[in-house]
Amino acid sequence: MREDEAVTSATDPRPRPADNPDNGTDGAGAATAVRLIATDLDGTLLRDDKSVSERTVAALAAAEAAGIEVFFVTGRPARWMGVVSDHVHGHGLAICANGAAVVDLHASGELIEVRPLERSDALATVTALRAAAPGTSFAVELTTGIHYEPDYPPFQFDPAASIGTAEELLHAQAPGLDAPVIKLLAHHPTMTPDDFLDLARTAVGTHGSVTRSSPTALLEISGPGVSKASTLARCCAERGILPEEVVAFGDMPNDIEMLAWAGRSYAMGNAHPAVLAVASGRTAPNEEDGVAAIIEQILAEQQ
Repeated sequence: MREDEAVTSATDPRPRPADNPDNGTDGAGAATAVRLIATDLDGTLLRDDKSVSERTVAALAAAEAAGIEVFFVTGRPARWMGVVSDHVHGHGLAICANGAAVVDLHASGELIEVRPLERSDALATVTALRAAAPGTSFAVELTTGIHYEPDYPPFQFDPAASIGTAEELLHAQAPGLDAPVIKLLAHHPTMTPDDFLDLARTAVGTHGSVTRSSPTALLEISGPGVSKASTLARCCAERGILPEEVVAFGDMPNDIEMLAWAGRSYAMGNAHPAVLAVASGRTAPNEEDGVAAIIEQILAEQQ
């Protein structure tokens, strides 16, 4: 599907918790059968140690056996999907990098679709954030790996990474750096995460979609209009699945659009306040298998 092809809007408002009397873990009460489960990973499906509990593994398998498709929808790049690759059934697809990539986990993370951040927009974003928030450092996530500035914090080490200014890393003719850009990362050493997010959204404007999933002041910038929600909407449209047939789970600001788009949505008990405000329901924290609890409830409802 073309990026500009019409699909059901991924930003349509959905009932908020105050509008939905059945928004707890003990009774969503939706009459429409669930056909697809979309779940974030870190802070949602995964435990804090990045493991998948036995209960969650069993719930995912039971959902697939009941004919419900499961999509992992994450900010992680494809190369970090090994933690769940053994638990993918059926179609084997996952939405990565906040919607910038659809990957086939049955084929070792082969890229099925890429929605890139154009380099001109990435460069404009770098310029805007350097002016609005001095001290910001950047990393560039390509389809082939990550590259970063010297001052960018060592959140992860990649021996194949190139080091340079963002402007140098975004130069399309640089050796090994000509792959599509799927995400620009921006870190600020002193601002609070939410203040940095608000500032960046104003500064970046239409050059990109700005969000965050880290507890630190680390922002993730995708191409304009690219989000977990918009890519999930495309994948569902291709399958003839309506928003009201989707249940979504998340915990951080990069999940908000997806939770608002899905017919039923659950914020984890450990979720960011803005996520709790937008989801139509709430479940237990990730450490207590909140996703599995709702999947078990859904399967009991649809027997």
